[in-house]
Amino acid sequence: MPGQFFRVGIVGLQPGRSWAARAHIPALRALSDTFEIVGVANTSRASAEAAAAETGLPKAFDDVGELLAAPEVDIVTVTVKVPPHFEIVKAAIEAGKHVYCEWPLGNGLAEAEEMTALARAKGVLGVVGTQARVAAEIEYLRQLIADGFVGEVLSTTLVAWGGGWGGTISDKKTYAYLLDHANGATMLTIPVGHTLAALRDVLGEVAEVSAVLATRRGSALALDTGETLPTSSPDQVLVSGLLAGGAPLSIHYRGGPARDGEGLLWEINGTEGDIRVSGPSGHAQMVQLSLTGARGGDKSFRPLEVPASYLSGWPDKVEPGNVARIYARMAQDLREGTRTAPSFEDAVAVHRIIAAIEKAAESGRRIAP
Repeated sequence: MPGQFFRVGIVGLQPGRSWAARAHIPALRALSDTFEIVGVANTSRASAEAAAAETGLPKAFDDVGELLAAPEVDIVTVTVKVPPHFEIVKAAIEAGKHVYCEWPLGNGLAEAEEMTALARAKGVLGVVGTQARVAAEIEYLRQLIADGFVGEVLSTTLVAWGGGWGGTISDKKTYAYLLDHANGATMLTIPVGHTLAALRDVLGEVAEVSAVLATRRGSALALDTGETLPTSSPDQVLVSGLLAGGAPLSIHYRGGPARDGEGLLWEINGTEGDIRVSGPSGHAQMVQLSLTGARGGDKSFRPLEVPASYLSGWPDKVEPGNVARIYARMAQDLREGTRTAPSFEDAVAVHRIIAAIEKAAESGRRIAP
């Protein structure tokens, strides 16, 4: 039904600093003709009440269980840290709710596969927040490649900075969990995973990988407490491989921020031309990207301006703009039975690439996802 309205309950909201506050709430409010935010559930009633009051939400639930049982909630948005995703998403699906879960979907491939199978069996829609895929620049890049701007793709190279994992964290309570590889929230799973999802959309499937994962910094300084904390998350991710079409692939992510604000350079080389995607950080899902290109006899790259049709009607800020695009696709999928939003099945495909990278790094062999 074209006019169908969807009511959203958010799990995990910390005003002023959390991803839900920065991206989901403004995205949903920009789509107020389609979505209504019913309320929020946090780890305690008091926390939910404080979050609801500060953000102007109508209801604070006692806990996640009460939110999931609420008949007025159609979609459960899961924006908590990675380790609780599995249990919350499974419970939401069992309650018959559609789910928008932030990336990574699960703490590893097995969890992602189980959640995806459960959503399929229950007939609910599972959407994952790999929002770099729907950024205007990535959508336009996909079209440029499809239209033959570079001709046949010969190879692609991506060098980026992870932003985090650089030897310091600003806030121990918020970011210390990123330092422990066991939590499933590493440079490989977060910025590399988001960008891999976009790369896969633009250039196709990854056929095989070899990899090196290195933890060159064994500790990180928490700037707010002065504590030195151990870290087991890799701060160097190097991947080489082949795309399904035969083009070589090279990726190198380094921990920490770029010194000069040039934190991402993705090059696509083809028989007729070349395109560069650049940004201030390797978190392609949350930074302003830009495109330049050259083809034929060009001796320099020129800006490739994204057409206004890709930009109009969305929030101007990158983070809520990209999240709003996913919600809009989710609404279309629920109304029309299409599959335009990044799905749990898509998430599993990216989790498989990450699992192959980890296995290749451990074994020293080439691995097919």
